[in-house]
Amino acid sequence: VDNTWLAGITDYAQNLLGDIVYIEFPVVGSSIHAAKPCGLVESVKTGSDLHAPLNGTVLRINEALKENPEEINEAPYKSWIFSFGVIEPLDETRLLSAASYQALITAE
Repeated sequence: VDNTWLAGITDYAQNLLGDIVYIEFPVVGSSIHAAKPCGLVESVKTGSDLHAPLNGTVLRINEALKENPEEINEAPYKSWIFSFGVIEPLDETRLLSAASYQALITAE
């Protein structure tokens, strides 16, 4: 089983942020910890912490977003921000399915 994952932000999040102008990426090789900030996404409106979805180690960053961070606004589910390797057995109960996420954001 491949333990490499891609991390980014949702369409809902990019819509709330507005036009994204800068990304502070996590450092390749650094450890990330579930639900803890590991980077920053800045828009014309505000800045927002980028949170790690799981515990792991950063493997790569999406270099294309350095020059064109607005790609996240154009295609948030294709514009991953960084990839990481999970360093512990996956506890899928800590993740939301697409349906659970949709229920969460529509409840607000």
